[in-house]
Amino acid sequence: MLNLLAIIGGAVLVAAVLWETFETIVLPRRVTRQFRMTRYFYRWTWKPWGVLAGLRKNKKKRESLLSYYGPISLLLLLALWAMALMFGFALIHYGAHTEFSGAVLPSRFGNDLYMSGTTLVTLGLGDLTPATPLARFLTVLEAGIGFGFLALVIGYLPVIYQSFSRREVTISLLDARAGSPPTATELLRRHTGPYGADALLQLLKDWEHWSADLMESHLSYPVLAYFRSQHDNQSWLGSLTAILDVCALAMAGLEGGMCQYQARTTFAIARHALVDLSQIFVVKPVATDSLNRLPPGDLTVMRQLLRESGFLLPEEEGTADQLAHTRSLYEPYAFALARYLSIELPPWIRHDVIKDNWKTTAWKPAPSKVCAEAAAVPDEHF
Repeated sequence: MLNLLAIIGGAVLVAAVLWETFETIVLPRRVTRQFRMTRYFYRWTWKPWGVLAGLRKNKKKRESLLSYYGPISLLLLLALWAMALMFGFALIHYGAHTEFSGAVLPSRFGNDLYMSGTTLVTLGLGDLTPATPLARFLTVLEAGIGFGFLALVIGYLPVIYQSFSRREVTISLLDARAGSPPTATELLRRHTGPYGADALLQLLKDWEHWSADLMESHLSYPVLAYFRSQHDNQSWLGSLTAILDVCALAMAGLEGGMCQYQARTTFAIARHALVDLSQIFVVKPVATDSLNRLPPGDLTVMRQLLRESGFLLPEEEGTADQLAHTRSLYEPYAFALARYLSIELPPWIRHDVIKDNWKTTAWKPAPSKVCAEAAAVPDEHF
């Protein structure tokens, strides 16, 4: 006698997993459907992982633990899909009372689950074989789905890591241009001199393209947002925020070679990426009243530093209001994502001396003239 409840439950589970796989791997756009297994998987696993990482007081160890989550969650998600497919087909076999020659386990559902597992991974041991037309049909169907699932996984992982590498290359290039972590003031300070304006213009163009690429890749594959950068003082969110800070200064009326048109276009696509990603992770904008990244005292210091580097931020009240308004367009979303992903946002100005990543090393080479000259190069030359 057929068990319709088991058949329907198994078919629904198989269909749901296949649709989840299609939306996550194949569909190149944002999925707005609220109920998704993948979304709940990341929501239920990321928070405990973040709490566990927060117990570590050492920042490097904490970041190291957080960096494992992205790759591990990806593998666990794929394993979860595979197990759901096996269980779904086992339910269909069980409900349809399909017959097999041979018995590996004492329970009928145990044999159905064993048969489903060996079929999905195309193992085909032969110790349990289908004995009816329906059993043969389900076995062939599951083997085909298993083969296609394996092919999708093989093609999916390289795409993920290529997108991650492409993202990180541009972030690494920002090290010598804006410091570690990058700050808007440091970026402007290092783009002085006869070629500074041209280099700054090209930088904003590059980050306009980078922001568009970030939005497209991270909306299609949100798991990329959990992948951490190589250094604990760098992040895709921190770098994006620093670039938005620079654009905000230009839009507020910064004088000294800044291209306001390019700053506006870069700001538009960068903010677009920030807002859309906050919607993907369902994090509401955070009120910035108690999280002011640029208090009045720092604003005064920043004006002085910029003036010394050849940039002038007018001291009229309208300039400060314009800067505050522009910041309100992106900082609430940056704070929300930073809080959710456990990422520190960069300050507007440095309050202490921090070596760039390219200047640091775990080795202690013998002093030489070349090393001494490299160590003596001031930051403003980069």
